[in-house]
Amino acid sequence: MSAPIRAKPADFDKKIGLVLQGGGALGSYQAGVYEALAEAGYHPDWVAGISIGAINGAIIAGNAPAERVARLRGFWERVTAPVTSFPFLPFSQAMNRRWHATSALLFGQSGFFAPRPLTDWFSSPVSYYDTAALRSTLEAFIDFDRLNARETRFSVGAANVRTGDFAYFDSREMRIGPEHIMASAALPPGFPPVEIEGEHYWDGGLVSNTPLQYVLDYVPRRSRLTFQVDVFNAEGQLPDDLDSAMEREKDIRYSSRTRAATDMARVIHDVRHNINSLIERLPEDLRRTKEAQFLYDFGCVTRMDIVRLSYRPVEAQGPSKDYEFSAGTMEARWAQGIQDAQSALSGSPWLEPMPEELGARLFDGAWATNAPAQTSLLARSRPAAAEAG
Repeated sequence: MSAPIRAKPADFDKKIGLVLQGGGALGSYQAGVYEALAEAGYHPDWVAGISIGAINGAIIAGNAPAERVARLRGFWERVTAPVTSFPFLPFSQAMNRRWHATSALLFGQSGFFAPRPLTDWFSSPVSYYDTAALRSTLEAFIDFDRLNARETRFSVGAANVRTGDFAYFDSREMRIGPEHIMASAALPPGFPPVEIEGEHYWDGGLVSNTPLQYVLDYVPRRSRLTFQVDVFNAEGQLPDDLDSAMEREKDIRYSSRTRAATDMARVIHDVRHNINSLIERLPEDLRRTKEAQFLYDFGCVTRMDIVRLSYRPVEAQGPSKDYEFSAGTMEARWAQGIQDAQSALSGSPWLEPMPEELGARLFDGAWATNAPAQTSLLARSRPAAAEAG
């Protein structure tokens, strides 16, 4: 019997962030996580995403809370609808996954992307697929007036093709349209770059697959509980064939960026905390120096909790798992997202008082459908980051 889910306490006073990683078809896991969090009352005030995380995040921020899960469901049912009438034979699960992935490569995905017509190849296109259908899908499932009303802040990351710089499009600073979301999800060479105000952008995952640091670093800061939902798992089994080797390589490549960003955020907060403590111990004459004032601007006193939930498939799914859009696999990933989030909520370790010497905590959820729920608190031995308002 599973442990009861702990709803968000009425007196919980931290802001709530939701950070969604890129990962294509794996993104239905994020939708399941959100469904469980919403049922427990953890409605984010800020959603930030990359690639498929940007799409999920826009649907969340661009709809009323009561409609969000249904809108997510509608999106995922549309993009996993069959695009060909060719019969899917009752092969093994592994063979079925390969066929669905092959179907996506050959025929595209409904409401998402389609192979370019042969005539396009006479003009040397810069992508294999056209994503015009995605704009219509986004407009169908997102209320852009609500998205830009800032009731829920929304941010997406993309890579500037010309400069290579990472850019954030933030509803607090500009009006967000379908093009900003499409830019964040424009993974080359499959998808074409998206032009915004004279610049062209590709998928933000080329630079960083998580917007966590942007959420934690943005000034003015607020004490925050951030749910970071990853779809590539850092830990895994030793590969025993070519397929598992390519899948493992992809997991490591994308999860390492997320872990590096998380570790960097913790180090930065640690520095801020120590700056704050140091300034308080300085004699008054030293506090007034320009050097001390310069450091003081980097100090921080707010508190941060990060809850990391990662998609950990029960069995290997192969290197094409991020473009295997079958409806059955989507449902399974969604269900696992619900289960993993419910396991986290049953413990809710972030509700325990934070030790005075800490400014930031990381709860790494190692929840899996075939293992008992467990939570590990990864805390540095020296005072971790407090923040600075």
